[in-house]
Amino acid sequence: MLSFTEENYLKALVELTVFDADSDEVGVNALASNLDLKPATVSDMVRKLKDKSLVNYEKYGKVSLTNEGRFMGMMVIRRHRLWETFLSSKLDFSWDEVHELAEELEHIHSKKLINRLDEFLDFPKFDPHGDAIPNKKGEILLPSRKTLSEIEVGKSYRIISVRDQIDVLQYMDRIKLKINQEVTIDHREEFDGLTTISYGEQTSIVSPKLTENIFVVCSTCSKAKCSC
Repeated sequence: MLSFTEENYLKALVELTVFDADSDEVGVNALASNLDLKPATVSDMVRKLKDKSLVNYEKYGKVSLTNEGRFMGMMVIRRHRLWETFLSSKLDFSWDEVHELAEELEHIHSKKLINRLDEFLDFPKFDPHGDAIPNKKGEILLPSRKTLSEIEVGKSYRIISVRDQIDVLQYMDRIKLKINQEVTIDHREEFDGLTTISYGEQTSIVSPKLTENIFVVCSTCSKAKCSC
């Protein structure tokens, strides 16, 4: 049985080295930044995880997950995202409320409970923010995607996921921007990245703080990179 802290480290490592990652290893400073901790504190914990054969790490080097560490990190994420889905779809919590609650519930370790929760929810593939949910084998579907800040002006894209940051989600609610909505970039300022987007019958001018946290695919072919 791992501590809550150890599970949080493994979850962060999966997020940094599996999801939208260019490499399967990460520096201690980057991990510390993700966890909002001091690098010395992170180095100490990484050594403990190495002693448990959950990560690969040498002093002053980068950190990578072992197969066991990756699986255990995936299980934390699986529990988190299933609880988010349950709270949203069955208990009517809003999508900006479910993350903090799931942060606590993700540390419940009963495999029987989580597998039954998965079945009760009819085996969802994605959580309320559009993030993929690992299955009980630790396997996960990671669709190719772009951020709204990366797409071409004039093309239509469909929102498939959003980083679950409370201020981003609450702002999207205010401007009535949702998952699966088609969005067109009408204009992007080179100076500050302010972007004019249209969706449905609405038009909004939004900042990079929003566009960098929304992920999209082509609305025609459902691919991130296409020639449509």
